[in-house]
Amino acid sequence: MRDERSSGAVVFSIDKNSGAEFLLLHHTSGHWDFPKGNIEIGEDEMQAARREILEETGIRDINFLEGFRKKIEYRYKRGEKLIHKEVIFYLLRANTRKIILSNEHIAYVWNKYDSAIKKLTYKNTKNVLTEAKKFLETNSPEKL
Repeated sequence: MRDERSSGAVVFSIDKNSGAEFLLLHHTSGHWDFPKGNIEIGEDEMQAARREILEETGIRDINFLEGFRKKIEYRYKRGEKLIHKEVIFYLLRANTRKIILSNEHIAYVWNKYDSAIKKLTYKNTKNVLTEAKKFLETNSPEKL
């Protein structure tokens, strides 16, 4: 079995009228997820998350929320090889809502929590979103 490590983020934006909205990306393979990708040689987890967000969404103006770091693990097959994947997620506030999608994605949405949790494809990322929401409710004075 081969190991892979990725990093990404739950990206949110505060809309002045509706509060926190979360960014979801629709992959060409059909699933909805957060921006993420493999950690490259010489990068740490946060550098990889920042790079992946820029590559997948075009967003540069982001702020990491200190204290939020969640890890998920899963296995998948690539051809005949079984891959063990570890993904680290951070929580980031985007200071823009303008998205420039990469060719890995066919759509994106900014959704309130209730809509986002329904749209996400995988249970482990739904759990990460729930943890992000709890973190924001506890640590953010802004309207969610």
